[in-house]
Amino acid sequence: MRTFGRAWLAGAAFGALMAGAARAEEAPTTDLDEVVITALRVEQPRAATPATVQVIGSQELVTQQTLSQSAVEAVAALVPSFSPTRQKLSGAGETLRGRSPLYLVDGIPQSTPLRDDSRDGFTIDPFFIDRVEVVFGSNAIQGIGATGGVINYVTVPTPDEAEGWAGKVLGQTTFDDSGEGDSLGYKAAGIVGRNFGAWDFTVGAAYEARGAFYDADGLRIGPDSTQGDIQDSDSWSLFGKAGYDLTETRRIEVMVNHFELQGDGDYLVVNGNRATGVPTSGRRGAQLGEAPRNKVSSIAVAYRDRELLGGAFSAQAFAHDYQGTFGGGFEGTFQDPRIAPVGTLFDQSENNSEKLGFKLDYERGIEALPGFKFLIGLDGLKDKTYQALILTDRNWVPETTYESLSPFVQLRQALFEDRVHLSAGVRYENATLKVDDYTTIYAAGGGVQVAGGSPSFEKTLVNFGGTVRLVDGVTAYASYAEGFTMPDVGRVLRAINTPNRDIDTYLDVEPVVSDNVEVGLEVNLDRWRGSLAYFESKSDRGALLVLNSGGTFDVQRQKTKIDGFEATLRFQATDWLAVGGAYSKLDGRTDGNGDGTLDRDLNGANISPDRFTAFAEATWGPASLRIQGQKYEGRSFEGEPAANSFGGYTLVDAVGTWRFDVADVSLGVQNLLDEQYITYFSDTQNPTDNVRFFAGRGRTITLTVAKSF
Repeated sequence: MRTFGRAWLAGAAFGALMAGAARAEEAPTTDLDEVVITALRVEQPRAATPATVQVIGSQELVTQQTLSQSAVEAVAALVPSFSPTRQKLSGAGETLRGRSPLYLVDGIPQSTPLRDDSRDGFTIDPFFIDRVEVVFGSNAIQGIGATGGVINYVTVPTPDEAEGWAGKVLGQTTFDDSGEGDSLGYKAAGIVGRNFGAWDFTVGAAYEARGAFYDADGLRIGPDSTQGDIQDSDSWSLFGKAGYDLTETRRIEVMVNHFELQGDGDYLVVNGNRATGVPTSGRRGAQLGEAPRNKVSSIAVAYRDRELLGGAFSAQAFAHDYQGTFGGGFEGTFQDPRIAPVGTLFDQSENNSEKLGFKLDYERGIEALPGFKFLIGLDGLKDKTYQALILTDRNWVPETTYESLSPFVQLRQALFEDRVHLSAGVRYENATLKVDDYTTIYAAGGGVQVAGGSPSFEKTLVNFGGTVRLVDGVTAYASYAEGFTMPDVGRVLRAINTPNRDIDTYLDVEPVVSDNVEVGLEVNLDRWRGSLAYFESKSDRGALLVLNSGGTFDVQRQKTKIDGFEATLRFQATDWLAVGGAYSKLDGRTDGNGDGTLDRDLNGANISPDRFTAFAEATWGPASLRIQGQKYEGRSFEGEPAANSFGGYTLVDAVGTWRFDVADVSLGVQNLLDEQYITYFSDTQNPTDNVRFFAGRGRTITLTVAKSF
């Protein structure tokens, strides 16, 4: 039972929020018709884009970050068909429209598709993100990885006016409402920049210490000491951006980002009990080995010429270095009697990925064809990945290099005074996977010799679509697009246990190609904003997460089909109050036995539950309030154990902000009603696993003080 004092604290906080917004005036909203979506690689308004696009603006991000501690959670709260987050460092099973999204930072890919460890949502501190662009559905606009869509974190810009120094500082503290001392977390961040005319710059730093998490019953939530956790962790980040205007139309810009998140390793797992409903908890104690960690460094150089031969040319070169350390253990996979007696060898793995790449785009029109524009481009990527057992200096996944060179062309035509927009494009993927000769670790058949090779594939990916402005403020659209990604070849390479295998003939590197069909309607009328979209996504040879007998996930190539619809609505009810909501419904089927028939449901590791969200926003002078709710509907999965059925749950959050002259003060209450629930991923996986039976966070309070100057 929660104590009276804890309930009183939450009630007082909520009452203060309500009082702060008792009178209000209209809050600004983003007009998507005027927003240029950089993730689409073309400069076109939203109304000309035949796909569902959502832009999470800077103020929306600020509000959500008063409730959560990651950009992923902000996306999950606002994007209708995004899965409930695991509230862990690993995002395995967190999907967009039932498939994995491609995370970008200013267009730099963050994923590790050759050995997918699903940590690509934690590579930059959200303090340095200005907005998030979400492009729904499979597409190949950005190359490999976007079978579910694109989530592009656009970083804060440099100051655009030469009026002295500009910046922002932030202080934040977070705690469980029970007042448990080890739940206390805090964050300090700052950014400053200046425009000197021809050149400008911005630099910033952020540090965050996170405490332990507690569920609504007051039980400390157990750590995921293997896959990684964000509770009981510290992160720090450095960010910089500088630009130089060569002329009025030519600019060069450099962006640098370094991010580290390191677990403290102060808690040990106490197994839960699925049969009795007791979730996994944690107790004080030092974890063995190095605590899980994410370490990311990125640099990008971008050049833009807006008047090159009558068109616009842009170029970007980037380097991205990633290390993901997992927690250790005495797993059978790690044992080698040549090193230590079986059962006594402790080890842990680290995923390493180094990327080098470039993107070239050139867009222009043709005077003889009014309303016509074409975009031609070339992308190059080299991704070198391996997974090491760091305590015994062994390579679990051998060094594997993916190289691709991909030209593309995109055509657009505006007709009937811009009432109709048509588009079509094609992208040619030409990729090679290179693996040298290697020896597997002892657990794979005693350590076998595997002959390396260079398997390759070529694939042509197409897209086409159109938008029609039916009347002013109402636009309909339809599109077809193909997206692709690589199967997780690292899992295959590390598990080979038969001698004399040859990678050229053994490894199937055929990409996972998903076909996405979508039709939709968008409304932008006076006080009304709304959308309705139906989509269908198919893959003849998908890549599904399937739980094996050892309790870990394998990737299986199975035929899949996902369909569903999304609806959103926002109504400016009065000058001081806006209300709205969204609903998403997804269905997914797969071919479980390989006979070509879709005979079973996709499970909770691959598809999200149906969801309804609602919100109300009120503003008055310096005060504002947002209340939001999310209802995840229960569902069962045909072909899955009955124990993996999902019961559903409802969460309510509230954020109030007071804008004083000296600073903005915000109070956020996550899980306002103190709902006790098991997270979706835990509830729908492995009904005999009591180690990862995790509850979600209970009522949590965050106080933020921020000052812009």
